[in-house]
Amino acid sequence: MKQYLKETSLLDYNHQLIKNLIQEKEWSKLDNVEKVKQIYHFVRDEIQFGYNSSDSIPASAVLEDGYGQCNTKATLLMALLRAVGVPTRLHGFTINKSLQKGAIDGIWYKLSPQNILHSWVEVYVNENWFILEGVILDKLYLTNLQKMYKSTSNTFCGFGVFTENFDNPPIDWNLNNTYIQDKGINQDFGLFDSPDVFYSQHQQQLGFIQGIMFKNIVRQLMNKNVDKIRNAKIAE
Repeated sequence: MKQYLKETSLLDYNHQLIKNLIQEKEWSKLDNVEKVKQIYHFVRDEIQFGYNSSDSIPASAVLEDGYGQCNTKATLLMALLRAVGVPTRLHGFTINKSLQKGAIDGIWYKLSPQNILHSWVEVYVNENWFILEGVILDKLYLTNLQKMYKSTSNTFCGFGVFTENFDNPPIDWNLNNTYIQDKGINQDFGLFDSPDVFYSQHQQQLGFIQGIMFKNIVRQLMNKNVDKIRNAKIAE
């Protein structure tokens, strides 16, 4: 288990921001199940769903941004759990871009790569590995999305979601697997000790110009679309 507890360049859990947060929340004093539960729900709901400048930014930068998507939230979640002695590993994939439709539209959607890099965290508790993919969307954003887009089949794809149980997706953790985008997976890269290893082998399939456009234009538009949903006042 030692390799699943190591600090790395991306899992920089000795960064002062992370150490201060753990001390403030007193997570180190909890048993392992409660550690996972509280840290998972913190990253899910206190770190809002949004698009950072890159997948391969350190956990401290995700915490400082205050928002993240599947890959960057996974980095922060792993760092926080390892910091309090809970083993974690990364599972890497690609997902179909249809999952992002709505968060990104028009010409930008057409220009985006068909397959998007995706990952989830697996955590070791009570001699079992559990999948924590449901950490991606904060509950306020997801709740408003559910109110705005009713699904008669209960399957929903778009806006960062691909699930067959849109009314009640398995996003709460209590010794179970959690999911919110797993139905969009189309390629499995396997398990990795850290995000550092994953990103050394796999990157988003963006050309140089595409990368600049995403960093400076597209992600800001996507974040605005996400914020509109999160901040919408929707009648019950």
